[in-house]
Amino acid sequence: MEIEIVTLSRQGGRSYNEDVFGQWNDGHFVACLVADGAGGHGGGDVAAAIVRSSLLEGFAAQPGLDAGLLRGLMERANRAIVARQAEGGKLAAMRSTAVLAAIDLHAHRIAWVHSGDSRAYLFRGGALVTRTVDHSLVQQMVAGGMLDEEGARVHPQRNMLLSALGSEQEPPEITVSAPMPLAVGDVLLLCSDGIWEPLGDEVLRETLQASQSPSQWVEQLDAQVKARAKPGHDNYTALALWAREEDETTRPMP
Repeated sequence: MEIEIVTLSRQGGRSYNEDVFGQWNDGHFVACLVADGAGGHGGGDVAAAIVRSSLLEGFAAQPGLDAGLLRGLMERANRAIVARQAEGGKLAAMRSTAVLAAIDLHAHRIAWVHSGDSRAYLFRGGALVTRTVDHSLVQQMVAGGMLDEEGARVHPQRNMLLSALGSEQEPPEITVSAPMPLAVGDVLLLCSDGIWEPLGDEVLRETLQASQSPSQWVEQLDAQVKARAKPGHDNYTALALWAREEDETTRPMP
């Protein structure tokens, strides 16, 4: 199995970008992440950068898909942000969401861990297999039957998070998936809320099915956000990973 990764990160309608993405691999294991900082320029962007370096350095030191390992990496990143918060100023209130996907290329397995509302999606045959569940107020309302997913995307409190990294008093909520099979042809998407909020899961699926390569899909996501997002819209970041046979030529999605 080979993988192809394409990334996109834009500041959108904001004056600066608090999103980051990152990746690491050693030919056996792959780690990919997206983090979305909060706290303003000099705060949120710093928090997201701390998350990226902490998660990737920690994974490189001990790669694997073990749930305890992945949870520990998020807890480590949380402690790293809290340590920098002590410097005060704009850093005092900085936070960051994060989603990290870990892949074992030899065993063809994937697992992910997240905190907040940055998401991971797994598509197979052009259809959505599973995705992360946000740690947010509107997601609780969806779980309670008060909203559907489309209503949650436009709810006035859609940006109210219940958890993010950078919390000292109460540990952040961290969700770890069980390891899942990763098959040839599968597509992984990691993204900040600047992608999924204006588009929704259906547009993600439709644009994927209409794309013949990860580059084309990411270009479509970029165009769709620009067409659909409101003025002054959020930063948006996507990392698309396609699993292929070795030396497989580009072909349309099923």
